[in-house]
Amino acid sequence: MSTVDRARLAELHDRERAAFSAARPRSRELAEQAAAHMPGGVPMSWMVKWPGDFPVFVEHAEGAHFTCVDGIDHVDLCLGDTGAMMGHSPAPTVEAVTRQLSRGITTMLPTEDAIAVSTGLAERFGLPYWQFTLTATDANRHAIRYARHLTGRSKVVVHNWCYHGSVDEAFATLGPDGSTVDRRSNIGAPVDTSETTRVVEFNDLEALERALAHGDVAAILVEPALTNIGIVLPDPGYNEGVRELATRYGALLVNDETHTICAGPGGYTGAHGLEPDLLVIGKSIGGGIPCGTFGFSRDIADRIARSVELEDIDVGGIGGTLAGNGLSMAAMKATLEHVMTAEAFAHMVPLADAWADGVQAGIDAVGADWHVTRLGARAEYNFSGRPSHDGQEAHDADDFELQQYLHLYALNRGILLTPFHNMALMSPATTAADVEAHTTMFGECLRELFAPAGPSAGPSGG
Repeated sequence: MSTVDRARLAELHDRERAAFSAARPRSRELAEQAAAHMPGGVPMSWMVKWPGDFPVFVEHAEGAHFTCVDGIDHVDLCLGDTGAMMGHSPAPTVEAVTRQLSRGITTMLPTEDAIAVSTGLAERFGLPYWQFTLTATDANRHAIRYARHLTGRSKVVVHNWCYHGSVDEAFATLGPDGSTVDRRSNIGAPVDTSETTRVVEFNDLEALERALAHGDVAAILVEPALTNIGIVLPDPGYNEGVRELATRYGALLVNDETHTICAGPGGYTGAHGLEPDLLVIGKSIGGGIPCGTFGFSRDIADRIARSVELEDIDVGGIGGTLAGNGLSMAAMKATLEHVMTAEAFAHMVPLADAWADGVQAGIDAVGADWHVTRLGARAEYNFSGRPSHDGQEAHDADDFELQQYLHLYALNRGILLTPFHNMALMSPATTAADVEAHTTMFGECLRELFAPAGPSAGPSGG
């Protein structure tokens, strides 16, 4: 837990909660209506975790801003937690989707766009074959199923405090004795995760080798840099070491680039020349339209073709009626070709650096024992004096009470951060003025939080 005056934090948090409620009467009214048929007044349960006493309802989102139903404009540094990383409703994607809507949304037959999308993904990530889903979670599930099928093995290795969507095998952490235990948030687990999973710490090749030495690991499912527990960067040579161990022990390596696509147009894999057997990505490549995909090597494709009978290809647990639908394909084609470009990242990455510099300046000004970590178009601060080396360190550095306050303080001044951790993401539409607004707000927030006790000022407006 961070070294802050908890009484002062509570006092400031109460002030911000009152200001939030006073400024958003329409959102409060809609939340009360919504609660009649949606628990917590939200369409998905995790949304109740946003800071404030009720959710903010969105009226309009475009580019790097959104306006809530109370007419407040917000700089959006969350961007749908990567779902809208390329900005809200990018024009080329909107045009392509609008055109496709009148031509058919889903037919269970391929469109020509699928050829362009798979070709473009192959060029970006270096894997020749691709299949499509509606979410990265589904893509991860399919990759794991194929890995088990092809290897005849049962176990999956994941990193401690990883996140791979709602994949059952990934809701596991390391117990005090190094065993695999269910993550405390694992709701309705079908089996004890120790039956399906081995957990190792990020940046620990020795632990990974011990996990593989049992000879029963089908897949190593990894983010090449951890993101959802806070950004944890790999040691030099770590990802290459994972690749070598996977090959040596006969496990398939699956890189989940759903969040690490922030590293560049080809994600962390493309930026660092990594060579996974399979690669998963979703969210951002459709410009906000639901989509997911997994790519794989020629060897994997050949092994699948030899081992899956045509008669059974539709009932083996790989697929989905809406997967590869025309609308998603049109969105992906337009986004990949015209929005998620090298030129876009050339704009986004320097802004992320400027955001990180501004946060670091705020931290330094008050002498807080915090740090900032950068990953391409993404940056994040955490409540420890040095970057985390693994998932456990990142988890232990968290402070939920403080985090909720900081997010609410920002929200009351018209700035949205990614919930549940302190990440900011840049889009092609993000501006230097957007970043500067956060820098100014963050500096004011820390000066007030770490100042000697006394009168405190309220929100300056959003």
